[in-house]
Amino acid sequence: MKYKSTRGGVAGLGFTDALLMGLASDGGLLVPESIPDVTSELEDLRHCSFVELAQHIVGMFVDDIDTPTLNRLITQAYSTFDHPEVVGWHELDKVTVVELFHGPTLAFKDVALQLLGQLFQYVLALRNQRLNILGATSGDTGSAAIAGVRGQDNVDIFILYPKGRVSPLQELQMTTVSDSNVHCIEVDGTFDDCQRIMKDTFSDLDYKEKYQLGAVNSVNWARVLAQIVYYGYASLKTPTAAQFSVPTGNFGNVFAAYLAQRMGFPINKLIVATNENDILARFFATGEYASGEVHQTVSPAMDIQVASNFERFLFYYFGEDSQRLRGFMSDFAATGRAGLGAAPETSLFAAVAIDQTQTLAVMRDINARFDYVLDPHTAVGVAAAQQLCVADEPVLCIATAHPAKFPDAVNQATDTMPTHPSLDALSGLPQRKRSLRADLSTVKRHLAKSVLA
Repeated sequence: MKYKSTRGGVAGLGFTDALLMGLASDGGLLVPESIPDVTSELEDLRHCSFVELAQHIVGMFVDDIDTPTLNRLITQAYSTFDHPEVVGWHELDKVTVVELFHGPTLAFKDVALQLLGQLFQYVLALRNQRLNILGATSGDTGSAAIAGVRGQDNVDIFILYPKGRVSPLQELQMTTVSDSNVHCIEVDGTFDDCQRIMKDTFSDLDYKEKYQLGAVNSVNWARVLAQIVYYGYASLKTPTAAQFSVPTGNFGNVFAAYLAQRMGFPINKLIVATNENDILARFFATGEYASGEVHQTVSPAMDIQVASNFERFLFYYFGEDSQRLRGFMSDFAATGRAGLGAAPETSLFAAVAIDQTQTLAVMRDINARFDYVLDPHTAVGVAAAQQLCVADEPVLCIATAHPAKFPDAVNQATDTMPTHPSLDALSGLPQRKRSLRADLSTVKRHLAKSVLA
């Protein structure tokens, strides 16, 4: 399997080169040159454990790590989870919650980032290289990425996050990590500011090479690859083709579901569930992709108006036409909007925006009827599933975080205060962070100084 860029300037990369490149050197995103077909294997794959299925699927996309080594890295990655099958399963009436929060930072990002950490460590040691990871987070990516690489000798990690716009516990999960290779930077702005700074930094190819920058956000192909696994795994546990409702901000999670469907896993509907930051819901309704003001909500990880992974979907929607994609993305970069001229022609996707009132109401209702606590992001997905699901077909809602990570929102909705021992242990620990303006040159100077220190 080789990799190419959505923008047409990069092709023929092996997996480990794609892993370390992160964002493509032409400014695009890396995708596989072909998508494997598992249709003939589905019955056999139904009997796989999560780890076995991960070994099979990931192995189909990796061309330059031998199978025994790759399988060992995958096994080690998921040994950190506290659920025997990595993924939990909780039925709520017509909606089944697929719990992806049993990893070390209690967020779905752990499923990909524990594996990414193992891959980075192995490949960098093999090549005798160093990597300085630059990431931006709206909440969970930062702590999960840090947990994946903390303490590694050949990696430093720099995480940008918006000041005052992640939950206090999410911030503590990042800033209380004492390992010297971890650098947390609070940016006086929004997540979109953090993401713009990150992408603009990677676009400076001389700077990227000089300071050995790598990506850990979902712009890194390996993140998306690892996420394909849980969609395949969950879809094989339903009696008929599955519908997934996916709380969505950056489009990476639901894009992985799209690839699972293209591989042949039994999936017939993907519900793109957004909060008031509804750029994706508006796109699927009208065909116009237009950024707006970022609204601060009780589901902060979804407070995003520019979905960095959306380019990968557009690449496939445009029939892998890189020229058309470049034009679309150029228009968006120049004006903040670009359009198809009409709603996209797709029967696979449906999209809806769920506001805070609906989010809190669903949290309250599920707790009252099932004695089950949803975090506010998962609640967006459940509300969307209830609104858009097709009767008598299984609806699987992706649970993105443990509710204890968002105690204020949960308490507001349910008058309960969820806890978790790993979060309780953060109280009173010293924090390490640097505060910077939302300015590209300021962040680049800080990175350069830190890397050379």
